[in-house]
Amino acid sequence: MFVDQVKIYVKGGDGGNGMVAFRREKYVPKGGPAGGDGGKGADVIFKVDEGLRTLMDFRYQRHFKAPRGEHGMSKNQHGRNAKNLIVKVPPGTVVMEAETKQVIADLVEHGQQAVIAKGGRGGRGNTRFATPANPAPEIAENGEPGEELEVILELKLLADVGLVGFPSVGKSTLLSVVSSAKPKIAEYHFTTIVPNLGMVETEDGRSFVMADLPGLIEGAHAGVGLGHQFLRHIERTRVIVHVIDMAATEGRDPYEDYLTINRELNEYNLRLTERPQIIVANKMDMPDALEHLKKFKEQLQEDYPIFPISAITRKGLRELLFAIADKLAETPEFPLDHEEETMVNRVVYKHEAEPQPFVITRESDGSFVLSGEKLEKLFKMTDFTHDESVRRFSRQMRSMGVDDALRQRGAKDGDIVRLLDFEFEFIE
Repeated sequence: MFVDQVKIYVKGGDGGNGMVAFRREKYVPKGGPAGGDGGKGADVIFKVDEGLRTLMDFRYQRHFKAPRGEHGMSKNQHGRNAKNLIVKVPPGTVVMEAETKQVIADLVEHGQQAVIAKGGRGGRGNTRFATPANPAPEIAENGEPGEELEVILELKLLADVGLVGFPSVGKSTLLSVVSSAKPKIAEYHFTTIVPNLGMVETEDGRSFVMADLPGLIEGAHAGVGLGHQFLRHIERTRVIVHVIDMAATEGRDPYEDYLTINRELNEYNLRLTERPQIIVANKMDMPDALEHLKKFKEQLQEDYPIFPISAITRKGLRELLFAIADKLAETPEFPLDHEEETMVNRVVYKHEAEPQPFVITRESDGSFVLSGEKLEKLFKMTDFTHDESVRRFSRQMRSMGVDDALRQRGAKDGDIVRLLDFEFEFIE
């Protein structure tokens, strides 16, 4: 089974907690703080493995959670940093944020890596909080939470040559006779519902990867038929081989077929029409095929080479493969739109309003609910087992303006304030 798009959840490891500890050595009076910092949480890293061909493994495992850092220890010992979680993906994988559809990474070459979710930093131990005014603090931080997000993995095949054309024009047959690929071949539309890849070698020793792509029909750019599933894979191909049923076995006009397919490629992405095209007039062993070919050549305005072949009898294949190899030799790789942007060292600065540090809402029972990424992060990094840490969190909330905002919303002495799963009393 071929899987080319999947949605998964990734989470970087949380940082280890800092420790509150003091030196307890003999003959060392007033030893002072000795709590170590927590270790850094592991990153989730995607790495290209050329041995993989599909995203099938992600159908069975959709959650990837990296390990957390080790907690800090006494005697100022730093917790161990966690080992990064490496997730292997096939070449041609594009990683997008599920919510915004923004591309995070485009992984093409074997061994290429990208950090998808960063691990949190370790919390600081009480040694870090010592000051002349407070030489023995009982404050330590919990580890910073790791990044968590849902991502969409999309596989774009890394084929040099893409076979396009209406269903049942003979693309699968052509691939099966020029390579060792064994695609399913049958007398009905959309036999090929997943792309098939084959390694093709010419008589003079040149080789390239050819992909038989699912049949394209009118309206594919809008998602009709196999629509975008098909078009997504052609984005990376360097040469398009346009297969046409010149015998018109299904009663369609070959030239109209040619115009329709090119219109679909144009509608989906203008860059696709820049690819060099080679036209293959297939089924030339059938009656009327020669007559249709003559008419097709008269109607064709573009200066594309036309190769009459019969995939069944293998006639004309040698010349076709030489022509494809020649065209590949002179055709550079086409970067995707976002690849092109990264190739030019250009920085775009966008003004983005800074997110609110906190939001206050009111529940039906009269309690106040606090939320907000910055505030929640501070809360998670606070060690509530020590009074001094709790007082520090109160000061941080006050400096953020939470107290004043609650008063403006009508909070009075004794009112309940909720933050995540915890409840506090508002005290004037």
